[in-house]
Amino acid sequence: MVRIEMQYEGELHSSARHPSGATLETDAPKDNEGRGEAFSPTDLLATALGSCILTVMGIVARRHEWPLKGTTVSVEKHMVADPTRRIGRLDVQVEFSAGIPESARRVLERTAHTCPVHNSLHPETKVDIAFHWN
Repeated sequence: MVRIEMQYEGELHSSARHPSGATLETDAPKDNEGRGEAFSPTDLLATALGSCILTVMGIVARRHEWPLKGTTVSVEKHMVADPTRRIGRLDVQVEFSAGIPESARRVLERTAHTCPVHNSLHPETKVDIAFHWN
């Protein structure tokens, strides 16, 4: 179990503190009454998906000694308003570093789809993951 402590700072800003002491701030996005000066809560969800994909692939790559270092993920978040404001789609681009063997590709692709954040998303949230091999 991990407990994250958060505090509302006013003006649609919040701060969060991890047990390690790491902190982050959030702000409402410009299209929802905020100033967009920090990650929005839904930005954090998109960030969590990308970092989770990298983490689970990193676990598998480490076990097999595949060179995953330098691999990047970008996530494009698409909001919808009907029936309520929520994330409707997350487009994920995974750009692999050079040197990953051909035999690793299917394993890493399957692994990306099993990350806990992906599995925790609402079933109506569409997640498209594209893999790019160097």
